[in-house]
Amino acid sequence: MTSTADHAHLRAQLDTLTTEAFRPELAEIDRRSTLEIARTMNDEDARVPGAVATQLPRIAAAIDALTARMAEGGRLIYAGAGTAGRLGVLDASECPPTFNTDPSEVLGLIAGGPSAMVTAVEGAEDSKALAAADLTALGLSERDTVVGISASGRTPYAVGAVEHARSVGALTVGLSCNAGSALGAAAEHGIEIVVGPELLTGSTRLKAGTAQKLVLNMFSTITMIRLGKTYGNLMVDVRASNDKLQARSRRIVALATGASDAEIEAALAAADGEVKNAILIVLGEVDAPSAARLLDASRGHLREALEAARTA
Repeated sequence: MTSTADHAHLRAQLDTLTTEAFRPELAEIDRRSTLEIARTMNDEDARVPGAVATQLPRIAAAIDALTARMAEGGRLIYAGAGTAGRLGVLDASECPPTFNTDPSEVLGLIAGGPSAMVTAVEGAEDSKALAAADLTALGLSERDTVVGISASGRTPYAVGAVEHARSVGALTVGLSCNAGSALGAAAEHGIEIVVGPELLTGSTRLKAGTAQKLVLNMFSTITMIRLGKTYGNLMVDVRASNDKLQARSRRIVALATGASDAEIEAALAAADGEVKNAILIVLGEVDAPSAARLLDASRGHLREALEAARTA
């Protein structure tokens, strides 16, 4: 059970954090009109991209290191508690339908397990040991990358995840919203997006959450671009798992090739619905088995496969 002294120590810690700072000028925000509050929130949110921009060189360096690991079979694993954990799980869950990744390639860990996505799990975020146990259960190896996410930068679960990952040789990234954070110091790549105090004191699902979402978008999207999961700005590895995505698959092939509807249908049928293969069949003027071989030889990079087809 946590003692009064422990609570006092934690309160003293929180008092030093930018994300927890009280803003006297907003002390009577509840007296403002709905439109005034909305304008204030919008003004606050507009500051977030600028804060992210200051960390772009660090973000890019982390992505390059992450991509190198994933190219050799490593995994991307997000770890966080509360809102930060939920954002990691969200980003991970969107990779299979968007980039046709295996569900095991990008993972999201949230303190307290899946039930914590909708219901707070008491004390889960306070345990470094829990983070280590969760990573051990995944069979963490030196090829993997662990991104600890915490607005405060002090959450034990996120810090513990990074510390454990580093101890086994995995690549580590610490994403927080306070300068000089424990999480940033624990990771090889510390990324600190300082967005300032929140509209509601300590409600880090607001600007801090938005900043984290923007950075995680970059992590997954740019990594997948680097891994050949796109062709230009087209999602050529999209998994056509529903009617909308099947329609999108046909549109992507059309945009990439300019082929007729009949050619597109024939190519997709020959490629068993694989968009990337279908594009290669059309543009490379090869049959389906050749397209599969060329893509395998290029490790899934369509541009390389096209070049090989055209010079063969």
